[in-house]
Amino acid sequence: MLRDHDLHAHVIYRCVVGSRAYGLEHAGSDTDLRGVYLPPAELHWSLYGIPEQLEDSAAQVCYWELQKFLGLALKANPGILECLYTPLVLHAAPVVQELLHERHRVLSRMVYQTFNGYVLSQFKRLEADVRTTGAPRWKHAMHLVRLLVSGITALREGHLPVRVDEHRERLLRIRHGDAAWDEVNAWRLALHREFDAAYAAAALPERPDYAWVNDYLVRARRSAVQ
Repeated sequence: MLRDHDLHAHVIYRCVVGSRAYGLEHAGSDTDLRGVYLPPAELHWSLYGIPEQLEDSAAQVCYWELQKFLGLALKANPGILECLYTPLVLHAAPVVQELLHERHRVLSRMVYQTFNGYVLSQFKRLEADVRTTGAPRWKHAMHLVRLLVSGITALREGHLPVRVDEHRERLLRIRHGDAAWDEVNAWRLALHREFDAAYAAAALPERPDYAWVNDYLVRARRSAVQ
């Protein structure tokens, strides 16, 4: 049965994301661990099936099954792309090292729709918080602005920056509530305009390299046959 198998023994990629990866941590910051697991083929093919992710919310840990991880990456999911580009890699099996080397293949102009759409929807919620309570969730506001900064660079330069050292002090002012809401919103709107311009000039492909990713997944699955 599934519970008789230690799926954590099949984690092939483990990394740190969140504030520590962004360079925005403080003494009390959690260490957010993310990664990928590749179950043995025998278990994957069995009636029991395998979970799409192994998660421990209390410990801030989540490992995605490889196909689920790749599917989210192809949709330009921000959290998944950060896993691929974080500088804090704790473990990467050889099969994952190939993926990290070829990670540019999952980047596309879809970054614009995914990142921009998410930030717009979330800022509407923050604006509602300001109207009803007088203040937004400042940490969330900081991370939304950071996401725009990362998305702009992805379109301009073809890689996703995780550390945000250049903007660190300004972002921390937001997190601590030391910046006026109007100032934060003005910066956000300016970044949206930069994002629009970056999208118009982006050399990234319209869609990621589905064929390469599919081939990679098949080869990785074959490596799990014992």
